[in-house]
Amino acid sequence: MTELAGSMAATRPRNTGDGATGATFAGPAAPASMLLLPDDPSAPLMHGPDDPAASVLHASDSLAPLQRALRDRERFLIFALTAADMLVEITARGRITFAAGAFEQRLGTPPGAWIGRPAADLVAPASRPGLIRALDLLHMRGRLSPISLPLNDVAATPMSVAGLCLSGLACGDRLCLTFSALPQDGAETTALPDGNGLRQALENALLGDAGGGTTTFGMFELAGPDGPLAPRPDLAGRITETLAGAVSAGGVAGELAAGRYGVMSRTADDFTRIAAAIETVARQAGLDAAVSTTALPLRSEGLSPLQATRALRYALGTFARGGAGGLAREGFSDGLAGFVARACEKAEGLRRLIDERRFRLAFQPIVGLTDRRVHHFEALLRPHGPADADGPTEPGNFVIFAETVGLSEDLDWAVFETCAEAARRADGAKIACNLSGLSLQSPGFRDRLLGLLRREPALVPRLLIEITETAEIEDEGSAVETVEALRSLGLPLCIDDFGAGAAAFRYLKAFRVDYVKIDGQYVEAALRSEQDRGFVAAMVSLARTVGAKVVAERIETEAEADAMLALGVGYGQGWLFGKPGRLPGSL
Repeated sequence: MTELAGSMAATRPRNTGDGATGATFAGPAAPASMLLLPDDPSAPLMHGPDDPAASVLHASDSLAPLQRALRDRERFLIFALTAADMLVEITARGRITFAAGAFEQRLGTPPGAWIGRPAADLVAPASRPGLIRALDLLHMRGRLSPISLPLNDVAATPMSVAGLCLSGLACGDRLCLTFSALPQDGAETTALPDGNGLRQALENALLGDAGGGTTTFGMFELAGPDGPLAPRPDLAGRITETLAGAVSAGGVAGELAAGRYGVMSRTADDFTRIAAAIETVARQAGLDAAVSTTALPLRSEGLSPLQATRALRYALGTFARGGAGGLAREGFSDGLAGFVARACEKAEGLRRLIDERRFRLAFQPIVGLTDRRVHHFEALLRPHGPADADGPTEPGNFVIFAETVGLSEDLDWAVFETCAEAARRADGAKIACNLSGLSLQSPGFRDRLLGLLRREPALVPRLLIEITETAEIEDEGSAVETVEALRSLGLPLCIDDFGAGAAAFRYLKAFRVDYVKIDGQYVEAALRSEQDRGFVAAMVSLARTVGAKVVAERIETEAEADAMLALGVGYGQGWLFGKPGRLPGSL
């Protein structure tokens, strides 16, 4: 994660007595606590004159203080999680109503000068149609994964632009865009995006082509005479710098696993040059190494958006674990459509695997960080069976495979029934069961779920539902209906992997939940920098605002546990407290 910009400027109105509004605030970034919880409860929110709430709001106004705090938290969390240089809030017609960040440094004018202007003016003239297409995608999907667009400055600085509809999928008049600088030749380099960041950029290219015509994804594998190589840290750093400098404008590179990299590019012609550059760096370091290249066209004719994005996620996971050989075995030699065709041929085998319950559940404890007493156990899927016949056995890819071939509801129901059976046999243990967004939005799945719980009300106090982000919720209204029905029975709910993607943040806005589980990457990062600790503090504060308790995952050391406790996290999960295994007390 990159650091936030060193300075932050924001505009907010001040009451001048005649209804006029003036831009006032500019200065260094405030600590997270100052941005999240103003000391003065009557302090005005930050708005522009086009915002319906532009007048100064006090504690006595119709908007409750809790709603005002959540509104500021929304802006800060988006800003923090994306490490943005600039943030704007815009209307449905693309006019800027709020501006914050390094506008003066980047564009030579303060944030207040941009209020009321079209957001398209922020990017270079030739790229404005691309931003407009991206905004159309944001309206349709409720989010915009990062795309690369040049800023409207002299250098045409490449920026990563991402967006979120602050009203959920039913977009109203509140859209948020973030602008973050991408590495340039000669600039200080940072770590490449991880697989998740690269995945988001690729999915954006698939769903709308807002990235400007990117059609091919290249995967690079470093190998020696004896097979794949995982470069030592110093060499890995030099490869990172090489990739960051070699990617053409509009492209994005990322590290998928040690010695395995991905590049999204406008043309496959870049791949030969990039492979040669990586190979040169490795040989300069004394390695007898070669770099193999696999090009994966992102064309998805004949596939639904869901099939295309699931196939892409499966490809990334397959390459990260098995390299080019793994991709070939799974049918990716014929592109995304080739994989989906092969997967559909294997769907019947996967259905049998699910029907026959050829998987097991491993249970990992979640404990109170203060007393270290077990609060509940999360049920983790562990598939088994012949992968060549019925699909993958790695849990993440197993779920994605099921979604790709339309079996996610079958899998979720099988897992839920298995959790219910474990809860019946357990001696008082509470079990958290993972359900995907695809199942939550299904009326048929909702009826089956509620029917079982109403027949066996004794199960309700023994279960907890974790909402996962493996697939985005498209029918948010139906999902909300499911969540509310479960809550009416007294079943608690948790948002899983909060902070890992924009969808989890949107879920917090849409659903009333009892727990929020912070993604493990923030737990690890919190010990490295004050800024990262501020991110965790922001998420904890936001969860508390909506009445949710906080769980931190992937805690492996006492130092991490102490850091989370100090930041206000109530519960922890990780190897420090226990590895996944049998459910204690089960018969």
